[in-house]
Amino acid sequence: MNTNDLSRRQFLKSAGLIGSALALPTIIPASLLGENAPSKRVALGHIGVGGQGGGLLSGFLGLPQGQSVAVCDPLRERRERAAQLVEQRYAAAREQAGYKGCKAYNDFRELIARDDIDAVVVATPDHWHVPIAIAAVRAGKDVYVEKPLSISMELNKAMRLAVHQFGAVFQYGTQQRSFDQHCGFAAELVRNGYIGEVKAIHVVAPNGETGGRCDPQPVPDGLDYNLWLGPAPAAPYTPDRVLGTGRWHIYDYAIGFIAGWGAHPLDVAHWGYPQIPVEYEGVGRIPTEGLFNTIVDWDVRGRYASGAEFTLKTGSDLTTFVGTEGWVAAGRARQTLAAQPASLLRVKIKPDETHLLAEDNHYANFLNCVLSRRTPASNVDSAVQSDFMSHLGDIAIRLGRKIRWDPDKETIVGDDTAARMMRRALRVPWTV
Repeated sequence: MNTNDLSRRQFLKSAGLIGSALALPTIIPASLLGENAPSKRVALGHIGVGGQGGGLLSGFLGLPQGQSVAVCDPLRERRERAAQLVEQRYAAAREQAGYKGCKAYNDFRELIARDDIDAVVVATPDHWHVPIAIAAVRAGKDVYVEKPLSISMELNKAMRLAVHQFGAVFQYGTQQRSFDQHCGFAAELVRNGYIGEVKAIHVVAPNGETGGRCDPQPVPDGLDYNLWLGPAPAAPYTPDRVLGTGRWHIYDYAIGFIAGWGAHPLDVAHWGYPQIPVEYEGVGRIPTEGLFNTIVDWDVRGRYASGAEFTLKTGSDLTTFVGTEGWVAAGRARQTLAAQPASLLRVKIKPDETHLLAEDNHYANFLNCVLSRRTPASNVDSAVQSDFMSHLGDIAIRLGRKIRWDPDKETIVGDDTAARMMRRALRVPWTV
């Protein structure tokens, strides 16, 4: 068989990696065709179209490389509103008042089963990120996955394995790798040795929330609550569990803002210094009143294998690299960038040095990589590593003792209880 005639999904199918029930895609990767990928648009499905998912949908709608053809959400009002937005935007752009071309789904499995969808954008609550993304990858789709990656370290590993096994393009939702170019510049200074030997990395992320109403209420009409829960434990419905920001601060669905926001400055840390600490200890507070029960007021301390110090605390979004020749700090808020000596800010990265910045639009970078089969700005390997840091900090705080990480075996060593906390059971019948 001539591989020039194969699509990615056909190639995977012929290799026995996806089932015969899956239909063929519309994109032929550059890896199979040579240097020039087809010039066409990526057909996108959006799974999770609430606050963050709705923002992503709007961002992708303005890009000529893609076309959003499906949306999915277990809340009927959200998915119908999202589908209407898509059709209104395309109708205006095409000056075609009656444009119809976006189907709304309740169940993500129906969207993933479509053979005309090339990639999916996953912006669900955290506990659904990896199970949905893995299902999509196994169906031959490429994936854009919102941060944080998942609610367990073993799920992170499963995501990485699936991406590599199926040859999928994976973009992590750490948008500072494209939109906030000053963060990339700071990481380039560190990578190229402009601050000397790294002696410490200090990461700061906004604190989580406490409270949340616990009183059960009837499930509202139009919400598939059992599907919303999915692999999470069964629990009575209450609005603060599902609507608003509550799901970011409930341990069944997230590990809290230590990851939910911490994913951004931790990603910058890993971007500039691509390894993770091998020791973690810290303190924090687990709320005992109200629905929200993820750690707040955290203060994590650790050490890299090199001996460099690591800290993760609450405050404003910021990553500071301290070296023997100076320091540089970058944060997403208000284009934060500072350095000492100040001359570091005037450095021009040389052509033969490490360059980290790609495109200045995170969504366009994903679509362009889907078409070309290049590695996106925020790949799965870095996503897994940076997400590990928040999980390890969380575990150390919950146990109240120092834990040690083996970066080669990718497990917590010398503490069986801590190692077991790298996994979470999924509610039957959900698996990955």
